[in-house]
Amino acid sequence: MSTVPLPETAGRLSVVVIAYNDEELVGEAIRSALDQGPVVAEVVAVDDCSGDGTARVLDELAALHPRLRVVHRTENSGGCGTPRNDGIRAATAPYVMFLDSDDILPPGAAEALVAAAERHDAPVAVGVCVRRELPEGRDVRWQPALYREPAVLETPADLRPLVHDTLCVNKVYDRAFLAEHGIRFPDGRFVYEDFLFTARVYAAAPRVAVIPDTVYVWHVRRAAAQLSISLDREGVSNWQSRISAHRAAVETLAEAGRAELAAACRTKFLEHDLRMYARDLRQRDAAHRAEWWTTTRDHLAGFEEPEIAAAVAPARWIARFLLAAKEPRDLLRLSRLAANPARLLPPYAGTREAAVWADDLPEARLDGMDALPLDELPLVVDAVLRTAAGGDLRLTVRDLYGRLADAGPRVAELAFLPRGDAEPARTERVELRAETAEAPGAEGGWTARVPVRFAGLADTGRRRGRRGTQLWDIGVTVTCSNGESFTTSLRPRDGSQRRSVLPSSRYGVLLVQQYATANGSLAVRIAPGARDGFRAVRARLRRLARSSQ
Repeated sequence: MSTVPLPETAGRLSVVVIAYNDEELVGEAIRSALDQGPVVAEVVAVDDCSGDGTARVLDELAALHPRLRVVHRTENSGGCGTPRNDGIRAATAPYVMFLDSDDILPPGAAEALVAAAERHDAPVAVGVCVRRELPEGRDVRWQPALYREPAVLETPADLRPLVHDTLCVNKVYDRAFLAEHGIRFPDGRFVYEDFLFTARVYAAAPRVAVIPDTVYVWHVRRAAAQLSISLDREGVSNWQSRISAHRAAVETLAEAGRAELAAACRTKFLEHDLRMYARDLRQRDAAHRAEWWTTTRDHLAGFEEPEIAAAVAPARWIARFLLAAKEPRDLLRLSRLAANPARLLPPYAGTREAAVWADDLPEARLDGMDALPLDELPLVVDAVLRTAAGGDLRLTVRDLYGRLADAGPRVAELAFLPRGDAEPARTERVELRAETAEAPGAEGGWTARVPVRFAGLADTGRRRGRRGTQLWDIGVTVTCSNGESFTTSLRPRDGSQRRSVLPSSRYGVLLVQQYATANGSLAVRIAPGARDGFRAVRARLRRLARSSQ
């Protein structure tokens, strides 16, 4: 009787799964770890003293799967660090990997990571994490530029880009390496504990094996009753916790003599963390904005100019503006510049060669405006969507310090994209015409008009499996006479959330609502048919009632 030989990586990995009040999801996470095959010697599940049935679910699974061991904490730790440390102590395999109870490991992830670590004698191996938006199922790669091809990173210069990836879960670690350097997570209630853990790992200067495979699926549930830490950003305390974790990470790198990595960590803060929270400011109240402003300026005051200058635009522009302005101002403009895509709203002060935020803030320089490629400029395309007379979209492409006038905008191609799809369902290509400013100070630009058939969009949505209310994003690509082009979203010129009830021969009625997304981009909600239309209205009224309580 022949037997299939086990791979060389068999039994080399312990997967630590932490869980707290997640009885409905933890089973899927555990099964995804056990399904990794013989490379996984054991799955160590740590229940952080859950108040629901999580402990029972884990014990029932352990009775069925000999490779699953359960650690029951008798007191809740208040964070994610302590249960992960418990899992490291309980692990017995040479390598360890972390998995949260509401996420999964894709097939082959563990084998790919352990094989890379052993092939390159690297105490750390890292791969691609994807954020999966649920229930849509849309995947977005986390920090995709870092993981385009296999690599082995050894020098501080090699490791610099990795400070952008603060996740602890898309990596395997040699347990002996962690023990040798005393690397553990911060215990207790320490929010963003992975910031400090990864800083401690990089401070120990490991060789890191990089693979371009997807090794972790991070489930993003924005409609969950209890939002994850990364999504729950409404309170200023979340921002303050993030700053504290970032400061601790920088101090860890600096104390280890990794000055280059500490500086890169600060630059990363500007490019990622600062932009992410600044773009939400338009949705916050005055008290939140004032406290956010003070907290942020106090933190940025410790940054060196080279660390700010090293950040890409517009991150360095945002930092310079915040340091220059003495009190909260221009917050709508700030949030739009921080969004993705970035848009710099007028007025435009200074000159192309010496652009500034405002005439009274000359120190808030918008440096490099004259040299940036067209597709990296924070350009604005305004839009007015009308439902009367069959529906049309009127767009205006705005100039920015004369850069567009030099390029010569010629054609606009609009893409109508059902929310969650990677490819547009419909495109419209139109010629642009120059619009002369009719009065001193008027903006001018290049304009076009595009018919919008809402019933046709609803038909397309249904063919793509969109039942009930449909959400549509609208993007635009502008091609210029000199061959350059740029792609962005549309800014609704009228910021109100306007609704229209349109007659339809197919659906009876169409409820059409245009609104601005969190990034300030034009989007459309379409509810085909009276039943779906009334359901959408009721859902909106319930949301309004909850927000007023």
